[in-house]
Amino acid sequence: MESAARSMAKSLSWRAVALVITLVVTYSVTGSLSLAAAVGVTDTIIKLGTYYAHERAWNRIAFGQAKEPEYYI
Repeated sequence: MESAARSMAKSLSWRAVALVITLVVTYSVTGSLSLAAAVGVTDTIIKLGTYYAHERAWNRIAFGQAKEPEYYI
C-alpha cells in the first residue's frame, strides 16, 4: 500500500506534465495565452483532487495486490 504522501507526490508530478499539455493544446487551438492559462489552472485543480482520491481508493482494493503471508518466521 502506498502512503498518502506518495499518492500526493504522484498526483502533483502527473498534473505538472498534464498542465503543460493542456496549455499547449489550448493555446494552439485558441491562440490566447490568458485563456490557455485559465483552462490549464482550472483543469489542474479539478483533476488533481480527482486523481488523488482515485489513487487512495485503489489502495483499498485488493485486486492485483500480492497477499501478505499470515505470519513471518
